[in-house]
This record gives sequence, C-alpha cells and structure tokens, in this order.
Amino acid sequence: MSAESTSTQAEPPAGIGGAATKSQVIAWGLWDWGSAAFNAVILTFVFSVYLTDAVGDDLPGSISATTWLSWALGIAGFFIAILAPITGQRFDASGKRKLSLAILTGITVLSMAGLYLVEDNYRYLWLGLVLLAIGSVIFELAGVPYNAMMRQVSTPENLGRVSGFGWAMGYFGGIVLLLLCYFGFIVGDGDTRGFLGLTTDGGMNIRMVALLAAVWFAVFAIPVFFKVPELPSPAVDPGASKAGFLDSYRVLWRDLRELWNVDRRTIWYLIANALFRDGLAGVFTFGAVLAVNVYGISAADVLLFGVAANVISAIGALVAGRFDDRIGPKQVITVSLASMIVVGAILIAVSGPVMFWIFGLALCLFVGPAQSSARTFLARITPPGREGQMFGLYATTGRAVSFLAPTLFGLFAWLFGADRAGIIGLLVVLGVGLAALSMVKAPEGDSALPVNP
Repeated sequence: MSAESTSTQAEPPAGIGGAATKSQVIAWGLWDWGSAAFNAVILTFVFSVYLTDAVGDDLPGSISATTWLSWALGIAGFFIAILAPITGQRFDASGKRKLSLAILTGITVLSMAGLYLVEDNYRYLWLGLVLLAIGSVIFELAGVPYNAMMRQVSTPENLGRVSGFGWAMGYFGGIVLLLLCYFGFIVGDGDTRGFLGLTTDGGMNIRMVALLAAVWFAVFAIPVFFKVPELPSPAVDPGASKAGFLDSYRVLWRDLRELWNVDRRTIWYLIANALFRDGLAGVFTFGAVLAVNVYGISAADVLLFGVAANVISAIGALVAGRFDDRIGPKQVITVSLASMIVVGAILIAVSGPVMFWIFGLALCLFVGPAQSSARTFLARITPPGREGQMFGLYATTGRAVSFLAPTLFGLFAWLFGADRAGIIGLLVVLGVGLAALSMVKAPEGDSALPVNP
C-alpha cells in the first residue's frame, strides 16, 4: 500500500461506511451482551474466585492457587499479544471475519462449558486453569473480528453511538447475568444455594453457573451471524491471504512500516491508547479491594456496588456516543480521562462508604465513554480493509503495557504504607495516557469515506 494509493482511493470497500439497519446494529450489540458471560462471570466475579478459594484451597506445595491463576492468565496474555495482529490481518485478507468470529465464539463457549467438569478438588485445578487460559486467548481473538465489524453496522455519522451501544449492551448483559447467577445459584448458606436449591457438593452450583454462562453466550451470539453480512475480501493487503504463520509477521512488519510512512498517527494512537486503557482496567481491577479495605464497604455490598458501577458506566457510554459523533472521539476521551483524574484525586482525600459510593460511581461514569470512544477513534483512522489488523494491534498493545497499573498501584501503596495511596498509581497511568493522547491528531472524519484525489 503506497501513500499515493491510500490518498486517492475513490470508493471504500463494499460494506464499509454504508448504512446498516437497526436490526443489524442490535444483532451486533447482542454479541457484546452475551460476551459478558465470559468477562463478568467466568473471568472476574465467579469462576476465577471458585478456582482460587474452593478448588485450589487445599493445594499442596508453597505456590498458591491464586499465583497459579495469575501465571496461567499471564501466559494467555502472551499468546494474545503475539497472535492478535496476524489473526486480524488474515481475517481481513480472507474476507471471512464473520466465519472467524463464529469459530472463535464457538471455541470460547466450549471452553466455558468444559468448566462444568472442574470439581471442588485441587486435582481439578489444572483442568480449570487450562480451560480458563484457552478461553481467555480465544475470547480476546474473537474480539478482533467483532470490533472490525463495527464499520459494517454503522456509518461515519453514527459510529460513536453504535460503539457506545455495544459497550452498554456488554455492561447491562453482565449485570443481568450476574444477578441471575447470584440469586439463582449462589446466595444463601448451607448445603444448597440459590432459589434453585442447587447442592454445593463438589462445587455443583458454581459448575452450573459455568454451563449457564456458556449457553448465555451461545444464544446471544447467534443473531450477528444471521443479520450482519460477510464482507468480500478487500484485496488491499497483497500477500496476506497466502502468507504462512511466520510470513504473516513479515507482512505485518511491512504494513507497519508503510503505515508509519503514510500516517504515523495510527501508531502513536495505539501507544497512547494502550496507556490509558490500562489505567481504565486498573480502576475496575482494584475498585473492590479499595471499597472493602479503605472505604469500609461490606463484602456483601461490593456486588451491589459492582452492579451500580456497571449501570452508570453503561449510561455514560450511551450518552457519550452522541457526543462522539458530534465533536469527535478524542474530545470525549480527553474529557473523560481528565474528569477521572479529578474525581480520583478527590477519592484520595475522602473517607467512608458514602463518599466512596458518590465518587466511586462518579469515576465509573467516565469509564464507559473512554472505552467506547477509544474504539471509535481507531475505527475512524484505520485504512479501509485493515480493520482486523488494526484491532489485532489494539489487543496486542493493550497487553504490552498491562503491567503498568498493577505495578504502580502496588508501588505507591508500598511507598506510603496504605492501600489508599495506590490510587495515585492509577492516576499516574491515566495522566500519562492523557498526555500521550494530547499529541495525537484527532480524526478529521472516517477514513472509509471516499477521498477526492
């Protein structure tokens, strides 16, 4: 791809930047709604806790189940980082984004269903870790063609609203499923739990949660495969469709060099994006810890705060989507990050559950907009036909700096001898990301639009 061919493209590839029906947008958003089953239930709130607190509770040896889990997810992150860009590149070149999404979603669902076999016995910990790691890798890879399809269900005029709708669907889907799992399978004491009265013997109630999550994801993923059409191969990346595994990296390096020569903004944005997204992830990662250990919220109320936080983030994403389309994604991200830094600074100074509810939720109000507009920014500056490759790099760069927020949180907590001080580390990451973003030129529009020679 030369600079000349990029600047003089008269027509976008078929299906890029064209109008989409409301049913296609809803079908696309339902995948996000269903995918919350993996993120919220399996990886964050339910099954990972079951693995460390129940299955691996009596694990022999000096290495804890939590440590093994962190190592397993670390290995998964490594594979995501090295595989995401070339798989996205191949999805683009082959013109099989939807087929790829279907296969990867199916494998993720199977890995989730397989967790039903993980009984409450440390001998099953390894099976649980392997399935969780495989699911993490495949789920992240599935996000590449899914995000790349965003242009297929939007126009340059409503891209922000469509992205915000998808994020909100993910938040709300997680809330509904978590509540179903909690009241149906988890709440209560004794040998049976939830209003379904499932036995806790062998971890049966939590294993049934894994099955429910798998079915949930499978059912809500189906509409996108019927409603959103497959795109033909754009034929804008010579050699990518025929390249082998190692050759795919040569094609990727060639494309990055050409992109650097044509529009360095994309490279700089991926770097800035990786920084502030790690700060956003840190807010959710350490929110529950801070709520209990610093602000005195009871462990029982943390789930309620989590539900409220997801509702607020979803509303923020929906509202900000309209501003994204009007004033651009950079302005939305900038305002969101700056607001988070201000609110975070206030959180450092206040104490007590009431203050955490007020300012913690205020913080979450800006998380959804930043996440949603981060996606639309990249979509607007990505060369047509390269969406999969760019969102593959989006996943990779995010993994490359994912150590920053946890490391700085721990560093400041250690330096000041208080968990509260860890908030400073999160604010530093957000601030550095905001500073890096300020040096990236805002999108003029959508690069899928025809450009006059």
